[in-house]
Amino acid sequence: MAGCLSSTTSPFLLSSHFYRTRREKPTSISWSSSFPQLNLSINSISNPSNPPLKKQFVVRAAWTRRSRGEAAKRPNRKSWKQRTDMYMRPFLLNVFFSKRFIHAKVMHRGTSKVISVATTNAKDLRNALPSLTDDNACRVVGKLIAERSKEADVFAMSYEPNKNERIEGSLGIVIDTIKESGIIFV
Repeated sequence: MAGCLSSTTSPFLLSSHFYRTRREKPTSISWSSSFPQLNLSINSISNPSNPPLKKQFVVRAAWTRRSRGEAAKRPNRKSWKQRTDMYMRPFLLNVFFSKRFIHAKVMHRGTSKVISVATTNAKDLRNALPSLTDDNACRVVGKLIAERSKEADVFAMSYEPNKNERIEGSLGIVIDTIKESGIIFV
């Protein structure tokens, strides 16, 4: 056994005879004939008459796992902020301005439930307000959203502007009115 662990060549290594017989075509088509025939005996293992050639035997894998560098580069994986933002800022304000009306709602991101809604298209506001899209209408919608959110125990919300959207004008008035009514924007 100590001879197997030494740095000298072991009699258990494959001989050049194995390479020769492996390359030759089999004479029979049976399954057992596809294996190379090795002529081994107890005497040849304990005392080899012809030592095997020093050939490097390299095993090449057909499939290897992706390297750590490749596995780390996951283009479709979301960032930590993208994955946790829904739980850190669960209530989202959504404001929509059409030519005739102003619509605003507060939604819970995780469950997609609507917490509060205010629109100038409602019967009571449609008949009470002289204009449904001016600055006064924006203030009324902001106050309604703040009151209804407080009734639902929501005291903090966030607003994510769309691309190339500025918080100014009518949108700024709605958000400022909500802030003045005691809602915190995070």
